[in-house]
Amino acid sequence: MAIYIVDKMVDGLTLLDIRGQITLGEETGILREKTRALLEAGHARIIVDLGEVSYIDSAGLATLVTLYTSARKHGGDVKLIHLTHRVRGLLQITRLSTVFEIFENLQEAQQSFNNPAGP
Repeated sequence: MAIYIVDKMVDGLTLLDIRGQITLGEETGILREKTRALLEAGHARIIVDLGEVSYIDSAGLATLVTLYTSARKHGGDVKLIHLTHRVRGLLQITRLSTVFEIFENLQEAQQSFNNPAGP
């Protein structure tokens, strides 16, 4: 299954709407290239909408972690929204739910950029 990624600016933040599967091969390559271009353009505050992602394999998880670490190196952050039950379970099993901030909707994620949690 192909991956579809649409990026748009929302109040100074980048929203990545991802649909399909994030798996080893062309899909992770497309996502890596898209995020690399965004970061190089100075867009490091990213919200990733995973509501239409049906499957993520280990390479897909690694790609999301790379996006997170790269955004942090650029002074930004990555927040996840609209996780399906399957994707949420995968993040919990791999303990990546302790790395990523996860929100139910776009508004909550946007607000978290304006009111970051203290150390």
